Amino acid sequence: MAALTLTLPDLKGLFAAMRDTMVRNRDYLIELDGVMGDGDLGLTMSNAFSAAATDTAALEEPDPGKVFIKGGMAMAKAAPSTMGTLMGTGFMRGGKAVKEKTALELADMAVFWRSFVEGLMERGKAKPGDKTVLDSLDPAAAALEKAAAEGKSLTEGFKAALGAAEEGVEKSKAMVAQFGRAAYYQEKSRDKIDPGAVVGCLLIKTFSDFIAGL
Repeated sequence: MAALTLTLPDLKGLFAAMRDTMVRNRDYLIELDGVMGDGDLGLTMSNAFSAAATDTAALEEPDPGKVFIKGGMAMAKAAPSTMGTLMGTGFMRGGKAVKEKTALELADMAVFWRSFVEGLMERGKAKPGDKTVLDSLDPAAAALEKAAAEGKSLTEGFKAALGAAEEGVEKSKAMVAQFGRAAYYQEKSRDKIDPGAVVGCLLIKTFSDFIAGL
């Protein structure tokens, strides 16, 4: 049966799944980031999401929005680098947008991810097309909004979001980096996968796989 909502127990499991994803992909992200970046992205993400999973595991807070906020705070504290701060900001902004609910439907998750994206844009001063995490998350948020408007299930919505995120990663290859160390390379950054976009895609894939298994 397709999942209809996400509740507190689901979010605890989801944060554990995100931790496992980032730990499992740590070396891959280090390799990607080492091409034109600092090479520490894998460590940053594994540390950030491990902290979030630990801090949310013991929560008895029934409001899923507040659980996302708590997870975001843990990320920002555990990994105070650029990407750690951005991820923390995204989860806090998304959580704030869906506060005061006991369960999250697809429409709520569309609001969550749109607010997540807007938080990243405001904090990082980037926009879609700048070869960043936004290039996978912005199309994913749009896909969720479309699926919600069409009355799709959570499972269907995140399946569409994953497809959009994967396409976003592929499109980011043709972009020229505008932020971070990769921006120094300008045209040489073209035709290379953006590590941040991959992180965004990994997040959406984790949500999609987790929800499909409920």
